[in-house]
Amino acid sequence: MTDTRALPAGTLPADAVPATEIARRIGKLAGPTALIAVLQAAAQLIETWLAARQGTAALAGWAVVLPFALLLQQMSTGAMGGGVVAAIARALGAGKRDDASALVAHALWIAVVAGLAFAVVLAGFPRAVLGAVAGATAAEAAATYAIWLFGAGAIPAWLANTLASVLRGGGRHALAARVLALMWVAFPVLSWLLAEPAGMGLAGIGAALAAVSWAAALAMAVVVARGGAGFVPVLRVRLSRPLFARILSVGLVACALASVANLTTILVTAQLRHHGTAAVAAYGISARLEFLMIPLAFGVGSALTALVGRAVGAGDWHTARRTAWVGALLALAIAGSAGAAVGLAPVRFASLFTHDPEVIAIAARALSWVGPAFGGFGLGMALYFASMGAGRMRWPVAAGLCRIALAAGGGWLLANVFGMGLDGHFLGVALGISAYGVVTALGVRQGEWSAR
Repeated sequence: MTDTRALPAGTLPADAVPATEIARRIGKLAGPTALIAVLQAAAQLIETWLAARQGTAALAGWAVVLPFALLLQQMSTGAMGGGVVAAIARALGAGKRDDASALVAHALWIAVVAGLAFAVVLAGFPRAVLGAVAGATAAEAAATYAIWLFGAGAIPAWLANTLASVLRGGGRHALAARVLALMWVAFPVLSWLLAEPAGMGLAGIGAALAAVSWAAALAMAVVVARGGAGFVPVLRVRLSRPLFARILSVGLVACALASVANLTTILVTAQLRHHGTAAVAAYGISARLEFLMIPLAFGVGSALTALVGRAVGAGDWHTARRTAWVGALLALAIAGSAGAAVGLAPVRFASLFTHDPEVIAIAARALSWVGPAFGGFGLGMALYFASMGAGRMRWPVAAGLCRIALAAGGGWLLANVFGMGLDGHFLGVALGISAYGVVTALGVRQGEWSAR
């Protein structure tokens, strides 16, 4: 293996993998996951539209649940799920198939405990938790929705996403995508049936997501048990602290970062509650479009976690770094293009979700500030997933702290001290997103990403 530290600056080792080949590898793994991202994004846009059809109060209730629902998805899919992908990929890269097999049981235990925690807090005490964020009116509108979503759906959602991560860790992204595709195709149809013909309203959306999560979890369990990840998992194993540590050393840090990202949304929502229910509902639309960048970036990011993890497991840090940057530029282009479209036509995008003129006007103001920052979000997300594969999480942590400081603290200063009002809050969110991308990128360099 070439020691790149001995080469002159800008010189590539003779056995360096060409960027075009790296892009091909990323595309091969990212393609199926990107398809799921598109289906998920479409389903979530329909969910936003369907919530708006239930009235402004229901939309505000949906908006206050949104950061908690996103937190569950991000933790189970990209955060702790990323820890599972990274641990299995590194084990396979080092030729330790028995470890990869045993890691599955440890990952499932983590999924059950984490899902139960969401269910107890958010289905057990929805009015208290949600009322502290957005007030009694929004909390009352959201309570039944939260009970269905988290009480019936938290554990199966964690299990489905954890098992999908097992498949991705084995490089079987397409197989995971086929199962999840059925889930995201069925979700909007079932949501509409339960919300409107069945008369459940907003709660029907939560019940629908719980139902499709159970179906996905059961289907994914069958696939993994039959060796879909390239190995047959051994579930009857003695639980091992070192194996838990391989997942949790990355997964817990990533979960903390996901918590910071959603805490940012919660804090901004709490500040906006003083501007009225319409402002809370409008920011829910903006936040949903912002967080849609996550599934889009996850298509590339999940490939990066697996490819970087394999390279690091084999001790090839040079290829790991090059892979991270090729993928990051792809994500920057995808998210930046989406952000430009939103930023150039904010009223049109806001009008897709509601007919309330006050909500449309405020949401358009938010999107005109936040949309242009989407590219930085895509860059940061891709390198965050790559950092999980490398097990180098210090700079993503710093990036997450910068984001919350600028979005919540900086937004408050711009709104209240500098007199920008609502626009100050939205500019703070945009600055936080941009800083997240820049700071995460600063950490992906040879001095940080090398054998220690």
